[in-house]
Amino acid sequence: MSEPLDDTALDQLFRTARTFNGFLDKPVGNDQLMAIWDLMKMGPTSANCLPARLIWCVSQKSRDQLASCAGGANPDKIRAAPAAVIIGMDLEFHENLPWLFPHTDAKSWFAGNAELRQMTAFRNSSLQGAYFIMAARALGLDTGPMSGFDQDKVDDLFFGDTPNIKSNFISTLGYGDPSTIFERSPRPDFEVFNRIA
Repeated sequence: MSEPLDDTALDQLFRTARTFNGFLDKPVGNDQLMAIWDLMKMGPTSANCLPARLIWCVSQKSRDQLASCAGGANPDKIRAAPAAVIIGMDLEFHENLPWLFPHTDAKSWFAGNAELRQMTAFRNSSLQGAYFIMAARALGLDTGPMSGFDQDKVDDLFFGDTPNIKSNFISTLGYGDPSTIFERSPRPDFEVFNRIA
């Protein structure tokens, strides 16, 4: 039976964790990217469909390419980060269900239903994107998730040879520079946005 995490862990994952606009000049290694994946893949998705497809932009060239797809202040953030990641979604994820969810013929639930596949891929890749953020935090890294980018351009540049994969959102990754964040935005008390039925 699981026990509650201590306050130090809860702070690192939630209470003092922040979205960073800039990062320290400290590299992120491939072993850390793999460690993030090894944690985030364990998060639940419906029928274990795991539709997220990630491209880790570590080289300056790939980050420059990604930055060219972003707007506002995001290009500078992407170029300066040690790494960035594109959280994509495979709209044909159901082709993998025979081995990812062997308990039943789950592939047949989605075959011939592009609308259901799109909705399922978006919802579950978004969940996996959240798992990415939490896994990075758990491993001592920080993120800067963003949606201010040209999705078609990202898809053309990074998923052009796999048209069944579309981008969901992108994020920078590294060791956050505390000087790049502002005061935390409001987080409402329970009763503001919740009700118990």
